[in-house]
Amino acid sequence: MDAQSPIPNVPGVPDAAFGSAVETAGTNAGAYWLPPARFAFEPRRHPWENPMLVIIILLTLIGYAAIVLLVVTGEFSDYFLTLLAAPLVLLLLRGLSYAQPRVNGVQMTPSQFPDGYRMVVEAAARYGLEYVPDAYVVLGNGQINAMASGHGFRRYIVVYSDLFEVGGRARDPQALEFVIGHEVGHIAAGHTSYWRQLATVVGMNIPVIGSALSRAQEYTADNYGYYTRPAGAPGVIGVLSAGKYMLSGVDFDQFADRATHERGFFTWAVNALASHPVLTWRAAALRDRTRPGAMLFRPKAIVRGVGSGNVVPVPPPAHPALVPDGALPNGLTVPPKI
Repeated sequence: MDAQSPIPNVPGVPDAAFGSAVETAGTNAGAYWLPPARFAFEPRRHPWENPMLVIIILLTLIGYAAIVLLVVTGEFSDYFLTLLAAPLVLLLLRGLSYAQPRVNGVQMTPSQFPDGYRMVVEAAARYGLEYVPDAYVVLGNGQINAMASGHGFRRYIVVYSDLFEVGGRARDPQALEFVIGHEVGHIAAGHTSYWRQLATVVGMNIPVIGSALSRAQEYTADNYGYYTRPAGAPGVIGVLSAGKYMLSGVDFDQFADRATHERGFFTWAVNALASHPVLTWRAAALRDRTRPGAMLFRPKAIVRGVGSGNVVPVPPPAHPALVPDGALPNGLTVPPKI
């Protein structure tokens, strides 16, 4: 299939909005396949990740040097001594974290959670890993979460059981495949390395700066998840925002559009202090694969997908919470957005 083969037009988006028409008899004029967008092809690191990593490693080294200097000069406390023991403490914490799912979780195998096991194997092969990470299912008790880590030469992922409980008509296995691709992506990108975590242990605890690196890493892992299963992105946003049974009630485009609507200092601060991108910004990044996810300033343009991760701008729709005057009973009104 070449780039000029016809595809259906995107509803509500005129062909002229995304390129010159290619006349094809018996098909929609102007419809054609587009090459993958920059972040829709092989996984890329978020452009902020490596610069922030360098900054945080430098801050961590400065922090260690300052602590050593204070200890040498006699100005030390138990807290400083604990920081000097960080290499051992981190080793112990990683070992304990790995032991928990091994003794309490269900390991994914060809006979236990075989679909999940297949997803892990396929993601590891797709990302060029030399081994299949261990994968465990642990009791979620209503929580939606997953994680990746390591200990020694082992790497593993943990998936909360509720991600396997997406029920009834809302069931979306592609969302689970995206999540598993995201977690295996953390391993493939080196985020679970002991030495990386040790080198960032001080800097990652600095507000705004540490969370910026964490958000960049999450965007990078999202790029792996998208590369694994692009169609799982809407389901992931639905699960994370509305839960395992209500995900199908989330309009992905409307949710992503709100990244441009919701503004103000406090919305900015919530994202700046967060370890993960706020969900509306994350949805906007998963929809628009032509650019990296927004880090400090909200996306400005309303777009719609036209295939292969490409998008075109569309006129900004009204805020989804707005209703015409007189549409609500008893004279109710919607307060203005701030």
